[in-house]
Amino acid sequence: MNYNFSYVVKFQYLGFRLHGWQKQPNLKTVHFFVDKTLKFVCKGIRCKTVGVGRTDAKVSSTDYYFQLFIDEKLEESLFIQDFNRNSPSDIRVVSIEQLNDTTFNIIQHPKVKEYRYYFSFGEKNHPYCAPFLTGYLDELDITLMKEGALLFEGFHNFKHYCTKPSAETKVERSIETCQIRENTDLSASFFPEKSYVLIIRGSGFLRNQIRLIMGALVELGKGNYDLEFIKKSLRKDTNDIDFMKTIAPASGLHLYKVDFKK
Repeated sequence: MNYNFSYVVKFQYLGFRLHGWQKQPNLKTVHFFVDKTLKFVCKGIRCKTVGVGRTDAKVSSTDYYFQLFIDEKLEESLFIQDFNRNSPSDIRVVSIEQLNDTTFNIIQHPKVKEYRYYFSFGEKNHPYCAPFLTGYLDELDITLMKEGALLFEGFHNFKHYCTKPSAETKVERSIETCQIRENTDLSASFFPEKSYVLIIRGSGFLRNQIRLIMGALVELGKGNYDLEFIKKSLRKDTNDIDFMKTIAPASGLHLYKVDFKK
């Protein structure tokens, strides 16, 4: 189905009450609210939206994109104003850009994604923290976790860090950056005195890969794993590993940045 115009729309959303990007029957998703808003903003105009990728329920994003196919040319500043007036308070459009390249495909176009997982440990957090970061009650060895995070950088076999991979799933992937540092991105009066963030950058991630990596690092911090276990879990020839598959809660995960390769 051909459309006269194509745009890339950058927007942000808080995912805590939503069931991810993709539309699902009887569930409130980001895509559902985007298309519902467009029915008001582009009333009577044929259009279609495609997201840059899927996100899990409760995952948020500060830098998400969708491609808008539409039959009429848009006044860009007016579109942003109208969309934000009609969209829910946890969804906000930041910018819109018309595409002159008719072959651009937002899903297939090469890109690097940066995810950030925010967390704290050692005490129960204020309930208002729940949409933004995960609070672990256990004491964690953060120094060891920082060392363990670096082991995930580079080209590895991530078959132990993927939920239900099929025979066709390409489990060998590269991670450009994987590091833990003190959180200076997000702050609020109700946040714990100190919190941390796991930063991961790569061209493509498997289902639940980042949350499984975070879960493994938490088990490392608790003393249930050691560094040799992490190294072994990333080897292609490791088949007998007793991997616990601890999945970190979704609400601490944020799609922080999407860089499209030119």
